[in-house]
Amino acid sequence: QVQLVESGGGLVQAGGSLRVSCAASGRTISNYAIAWFRQALGKEREYVVAIDRGGGTDYADSVKDRFTISRDNAKKTVYLEMNSLKPEDTDVYYCAARARYGLGTSQAWYDTWGQGTQVTVSS
Repeated sequence: QVQLVESGGGLVQAGGSLRVSCAASGRTISNYAIAWFRQALGKEREYVVAIDRGGGTDYADSVKDRFTISRDNAKKTVYLEMNSLKPEDTDVYYCAARARYGLGTSQAWYDTWGQGTQVTVSS
């Protein structure tokens, strides 16, 4: 089992960029699918993007062409590069993992979660 810690959140102006990271401790992440979800206060947690163990990716329509997920297995870290940020991207961003082939787009598919990092986009 891995433990996940997100970092890199902060305050950015609309149109700006930010990179958040998901660092794993414990076992290697090379056989894990990793995803990012986000959640605003009082709202449902929303799927953002996922990357499978082979590097295949899937993006939610709301972030396609603006966000990019990548992984560095040697560093046991997954990155989420966010460009052209909008105020509606303001959320707590969580990474999630599961040691399985393929990838999931639902919360229930993942069995390991980080604590989240706040991203705030000002208008």
